[in-house]
Amino acid sequence: MSTTDLPSTEIDADEQRVAALAAQLLAECPPSTTSEVDFLGRQFDLGLAWVQFPEGRGGLGVSPKLNRTVISALSKAGAPIGGAKNPIGYGMCAPAIETHGTDEQKALLRPLFTNEHIWCQLFSEPGAGSDVASLSTRAVRDGDEWVLNGQKVWTTLAHISAYGLIIARTDPEVPKHRGITAFIVDMSAPGVEVKPLRQITGEAEFNEVFFTDVRIPDSMRLDDVGRGWAVSLTTLMNERVSIGGGTPPRNSGPIGQLVDLWRQLGTTDPVRRDQMMTLWVGAEVNRLTNMRAAANRTLGTPGPEGSVGKLAMAELNKKIYDFAMDVLGAEGMLISSYAYHQPKMALFSDDLGKNFLRARANSIEGGTSEVMRNILGERVLGLPGDIRVDKSLPWSEVPRS
Repeated sequence: MSTTDLPSTEIDADEQRVAALAAQLLAECPPSTTSEVDFLGRQFDLGLAWVQFPEGRGGLGVSPKLNRTVISALSKAGAPIGGAKNPIGYGMCAPAIETHGTDEQKALLRPLFTNEHIWCQLFSEPGAGSDVASLSTRAVRDGDEWVLNGQKVWTTLAHISAYGLIIARTDPEVPKHRGITAFIVDMSAPGVEVKPLRQITGEAEFNEVFFTDVRIPDSMRLDDVGRGWAVSLTTLMNERVSIGGGTPPRNSGPIGQLVDLWRQLGTTDPVRRDQMMTLWVGAEVNRLTNMRAAANRTLGTPGPEGSVGKLAMAELNKKIYDFAMDVLGAEGMLISSYAYHQPKMALFSDDLGKNFLRARANSIEGGTSEVMRNILGERVLGLPGDIRVDKSLPWSEVPRS
């Protein structure tokens, strides 16, 4: 029986337990006098990292919705929030490791949570974006090691990552989805080269990564050989939840920035007021929808609700910042700085002009809005899928440009 099937009295007991442990954490490790690593390490040890994970793995085996209880208590106390500096590791790689990994690999969860090890996800390639399963990066077995060659692109925070979750082709003579294997790769290993990709914001949070005869121990293979597509589904569905499925407080994030701007510069124009309220209602509906989805979410591969939240968030964020630029008028053409740098976090800033530019990526990263609509059409509405003429062909026989 999952925690979502438990009687409300048992869920209430779990919530009381989580709240008590959060209070214990704050008492033992006052945020003002405790280092971030020590605080997050103790949080992990108490089972408050991912409460839905098993005990001993940073969790308590309870409903994932109780993560909100932890975040609320820690936010009020000004404590560091796990995952803020390591979003790819926290929201995408950790669930994949917990679901598919060995005990040795799961030992990496604690330094991931404490931000001692930043993680990246290495899926997309120049010729395999929306169709990730067509990837051509190869991993060839050599005894107890695998030799990796190929290129990945749009890799967020690869420039500061200690580890990466990568999928590579290990058998080109079977259909594309079956010949893929997942690995954990040391980003400092010989043969790994990271090159920045400058964005329209002036920053380079994305990178392209080249692998030349990189050796990966078989002990760092995630799940069985040929099971890489299952690992990628776990990662991608959690990625969409992580990007679009959050449940922040009301009037926070992009809509909070727009509300603050409206209070400063808003007019009595009824048309603009109606546009503003339409955006606010959309943000609130999405927030409440994500809260309901989170209550039903379990460890492993989430359902398509993550695609709902991700699609709605991506399109809404663009509309919010479009409207913010209208409200700002000519001032909206300015941004505070266009200096090139590689950030250590992939977050929106206080600069509305920069956020307007950054929001363009929301409908691309984590699966394009077009891919999200396909997923919802097929998996939720039961519509016929796209025609896939290469589904049963060996990968080596599929034409590629």
